[in-house]
Amino acid sequence: MKKKLMSVLLAGTMVLSLVACGKTTADTTTSDSTDATATQTDATQTDADATQSADASGSKDAIRLVNGKPEINAQLNTLAAKYKEETGNEVVIETIGGDQKASDALKGYYQAGNMPDIFFVESNDIPDWEGKLVDLAGEQWTEDTDSELVVNGVTVGFPYSVEATALGYNKELLDKAGIDPSTLTSPAAWKEAVEKLDSMKDELGITAVFGWCTEPSNLGWSSGTHVFGQYLDAGLAYDDTKYIDLLNDGGQIDENRMKAFAEFIDMMNQYSDPDLVIDGNYDSQVAGFAEGKYVFVTQGNWIAPNILANDNYSGFEMGFAPYAFEDGIDTIIGGVPNFWAVYADGNVEAAKAFLQWCSEDSAQQILVEEAALISPYTDCKYTSDAPFAASIAQYISAGKLSYWHTMEKKSGLEDKTSVVFNQFAQGALDVDSFVSTMGQVISSYYAK
Repeated sequence: MKKKLMSVLLAGTMVLSLVACGKTTADTTTSDSTDATATQTDATQTDADATQSADASGSKDAIRLVNGKPEINAQLNTLAAKYKEETGNEVVIETIGGDQKASDALKGYYQAGNMPDIFFVESNDIPDWEGKLVDLAGEQWTEDTDSELVVNGVTVGFPYSVEATALGYNKELLDKAGIDPSTLTSPAAWKEAVEKLDSMKDELGITAVFGWCTEPSNLGWSSGTHVFGQYLDAGLAYDDTKYIDLLNDGGQIDENRMKAFAEFIDMMNQYSDPDLVIDGNYDSQVAGFAEGKYVFVTQGNWIAPNILANDNYSGFEMGFAPYAFEDGIDTIIGGVPNFWAVYADGNVEAAKAFLQWCSEDSAQQILVEEAALISPYTDCKYTSDAPFAASIAQYISAGKLSYWHTMEKKSGLEDKTSVVFNQFAQGALDVDSFVSTMGQVISSYYAK
């Protein structure tokens, strides 16, 4: 269960490595859908109507994998090439992202009769695929992780990365301003720091204090899932389900906590890049942070490949600071965000063989060292020196990790709450009306 995940993570941090995590065999696990801008290759596609053959090489074991994380598209193609080198079998990587919501694109694949053999799922997507996924219980890799997704007793998800999210920061800029990120554990401390940074914009050479986007159509997964998730979990013990339980009990919110959260978001709105906050995009947000234009960014460690690939990244150290909208919040949120599932009517045995290989040495080296992922496999011997890795390790070793409950909310809620964030950023709502509107939108959605 979730306590096991925390205990294995703690073991991994003894050398500041994030090699291990653990088993969350709860009825639902957590998620992060980063359907950011895709980098397409000849082997990728984003059109669900495409009729690309799954057996392009003529091999009976050729399979297709639909990836929902565009930032690791190149690395997954490297993974596929390595698999072919070692086994002779083909894996075609198809990456969804950009202007498509990944879960909607997958439904398009299904409607077009073009389903892949392996595709990514989030825990709250599972009802959409009921009866269509292979039970992976008993596979050898399940002995080497405690993070598989188990829903109603059925193992439906292969874990491939542990992720964390909070407010990413540029340590070099904070050092220049004389701000210690470890002190940012209260609204008052944040207000003082943000006002100081804003007053030093010219000196620091920054565009804004925050790189924060609320555009709902393509970035609703960010505001409606990850940022909203801070309301649900920031500052809580790893196994505390207080606010997700309240949410799932008919769509209730704690108005006092939501108001404190709203006041913090209001500060972010005021000190964000006006060209980004209302209708910006993921690429601009992450590139701006990588290039030192923003001190803080509202993403997670999944942006590491994008940062490292940016020619203007100077190599500055970075870490995570908590969304401390209440006094004493000093945690970041982490866990297994999404999974790979096997389609029941696909090339099941070849897909299972590939997943097993992905849990082993050759694949783990690529996923950790090249894709900058954090392995959920206890026997993985590789560590990542990617941005945020050391910071995450420090939080874990200090027991300052809250769980990912945001994807245990009702599926699709992020499409509604992200619009409220956008209205708030535009000034159409103040703090109180943000709270009341959020409450109304959530309760109405749960009443459906």
